[in-house]
Amino acid sequence: MAPTARSRGTAHTRKELHKEILKRQNHTKEKVVKEGVSGGGGKGVVGVVDAWTPGPYTALKALLSARLCAAIWGLINDCDETYNYWEPTHYLLYGKGFQTWEYSPQYALRSYTYLLLHAVPGWLYSTLLQSNRILVFFFIRCMLALGCSGCELYFYRGVCKEFGSNIGLVTLGVLVFAAGMFTASTAFLPSSFAMYMTLLSIGAWYHQAPQLAIFTTAISTFLGWPFAAALGIPIAYDILFRKKQVMMFTKWCIISALTILVPMVQIDSQYFGRLVVAPLNIVLYNIFSSHGPNIYGTEPWTFYIINGFLNFNIMFLAALVALPFHILVTQVLQVIPKRSTIQHLPLWLSLSPLYLWLTVFLLQPHKEERFLFPIYPLICLTAAVATDTMQQVWWWAWGGRQQHYISHTTWLSLSLLALSATMSMSRIVGQYRAFHAPIETFMELNRLASEGHYPSDRPITLCLGREWHRFPSSFFLPGLNWDVQFIESEFRGQLPQPYSQEPNATSTIPDHMNDANLEETTRYVNVSLCHLLVDMDREEETPREPRYAARTTDWTTIHSLPFMDGDRSQRLLRAFYIPFLTEQYSTYLNYTLLEATRWRTKTRTTGH
Repeated sequence: MAPTARSRGTAHTRKELHKEILKRQNHTKEKVVKEGVSGGGGKGVVGVVDAWTPGPYTALKALLSARLCAAIWGLINDCDETYNYWEPTHYLLYGKGFQTWEYSPQYALRSYTYLLLHAVPGWLYSTLLQSNRILVFFFIRCMLALGCSGCELYFYRGVCKEFGSNIGLVTLGVLVFAAGMFTASTAFLPSSFAMYMTLLSIGAWYHQAPQLAIFTTAISTFLGWPFAAALGIPIAYDILFRKKQVMMFTKWCIISALTILVPMVQIDSQYFGRLVVAPLNIVLYNIFSSHGPNIYGTEPWTFYIINGFLNFNIMFLAALVALPFHILVTQVLQVIPKRSTIQHLPLWLSLSPLYLWLTVFLLQPHKEERFLFPIYPLICLTAAVATDTMQQVWWWAWGGRQQHYISHTTWLSLSLLALSATMSMSRIVGQYRAFHAPIETFMELNRLASEGHYPSDRPITLCLGREWHRFPSSFFLPGLNWDVQFIESEFRGQLPQPYSQEPNATSTIPDHMNDANLEETTRYVNVSLCHLLVDMDREEETPREPRYAARTTDWTTIHSLPFMDGDRSQRLLRAFYIPFLTEQYSTYLNYTLLEATRWRTKTRTTGH
């Protein structure tokens, strides 16, 4: 069959055809690198563009493994987690628990809707599978671990889409191993919930799904922590001013308010017995009240710098300088090309939530570690951007121009990840070894009770003095016949008090509560009413904090564990665990479980 004119026009000689085939084969193996932070290195650089990254299932398994470890071995580092969230959740499930002033209908700063998100799964587990309250506690934690892992996976995939595989890989590595993520991922705190929603909202932003970004930002603001709305400002700027999608933004703001805030107000108002908008109340208290949060202590600006380094080590320092460092090398020194237009966001905008949050909270006098939880994933991402930029600078200075920068500098990113992971593991192990005594003590108390050492048919009073802030929650009490009471200590602020046993306790304004952290002496009982006492055995004594363990005629030590004395231990060894050196150069106290001698004798005599 004769060739057509078209085929004749495009026909190749045998030699030309062979050249074309070789050219196409080479093109599939080697690509010209596009300009950009993650998409490549520099113009004309030939090599494989994308670094290897774990697939979704592999990434999820790595994340979930790390989060389940946090659920099982993580500590409760903040008494706010115990008394403002675990205790009222215990009340919702079992009808007993401590109530803080924030849950008084007079102030109504906290949301019962947020608690129900955790209480309902706990109730289902308790009803259908296992009624042991410690297991319910860890089940709720494992649910948090699962939820956090899913959010992290979505964020990771968004990072890969927006920044490329190299930055995605480093981000995933920091997420999995960072000590900060270990702490925040399973904490029962609104700031941790806001972190989950940050993962979703920023991830949706990078996925170019603005509707989901708006909706999850609203969930974070209403159900979690209202101040987390600040993280949505760059997203709103992108939608309103860069993309001009005013109607879409307005529509989804209205949808979010109707589907989240309205049901939330209805549920909270039902519990408090009056109309309550909890997010509004907490904003009014923190910003417009006469005393605000500063009555709980203030810290210098360096607090967050030190805390960030402890939780993310070198990666936190890299995150702080990531954007200015990238601007320096791309626009001032011009040693690597500017970012490609294949990404839908300029770098300064995509990283701005981190710097915006740090700027706002560095200026606030009252500082808490948990206030940085919402930006922990952004620290991981921004550190990855800095690492990627360092790789490109190294390639520019020392690499071969015929190779892609990733193939030439993978060792650099892996070395930084390995160093950071080692420091994080040292931090995690050190914190557990030094401060795990409170949870272990209450686990031992449950073991003793299960072996019949304590009666289950009459009230038992366990007292807390100076150790009130390390109580892991009523989930760790052996039975509902156990009550926790406070005795006097050197702490002179306001302690929580048990919920009323009346049916409408959540809507009843309790007596003796204030919003100024003033001491309420009605919280204390006489130590003679205590059957057991949890105390830190210190040599120093005061009239309000005697050394109970030394009063052997009144108290018998039935369990004791070492607890690091942070004030008398070397600072580096307190922050990071170094085998052999930490034990040798640190000071430890005894965290003790004491039993009243008179009650112990009576119990042995009567048998119950």
